[in-house]
Amino acid sequence: MSTDITQATEKTVTDAPETTGGGRIYRPLTDIIETDQGVSMMLEMPGVGPDHVDITLENRVLTIRGRVEPMQPENLQLSYAEYGEGDFERAFMLSEDFDPDRIEAEMHGGVLTVTLPRAAESQPKRIAVKGA
Repeated sequence: MSTDITQATEKTVTDAPETTGGGRIYRPLTDIIETDQGVSMMLEMPGVGPDHVDITLENRVLTIRGRVEPMQPENLQLSYAEYGEGDFERAFMLSEDFDPDRIEAEMHGGVLTVTLPRAAESQPKRIAVKGA
C-alpha cells in the first residue's frame, strides 16, 4: 500500500508566514493511517475548538487551519511561560484517488480527525479465480 498524500507545505514557528494578528503559526503534528477504504489523518491542535477549524480543498491541496483563542487569566500577570500560543496550519497534496464529496472531519480533545474516503473507481478490486 502506498501513501497517496504528500506534504504540500512545511510550516514551523520559525518559517511561518506573517499573520494579520502578529501571532505564531504552528505546524500540527499529524498521524496518517491508510487502509483500502481511504486515509484517516489525526492532527494535534490543542486549544482549537471545532468552530475555529477551517478545512479547504482546492486543486488537490487540502489545507487545514485552526485558530486558538488566547487565554489570559483575569487580574494575573504571566511571569514565565513554556507553552507558546499560536494558530495551526498544514497543507497536504492529495492524489486523485479520493472522493472530495465524502471528506469528513471531527474534533475531540484537541485532536482533529479528517477522514478521506477513496473514490469508488480507485477501490481495490478482488477477482475471483474459478477452478476447472
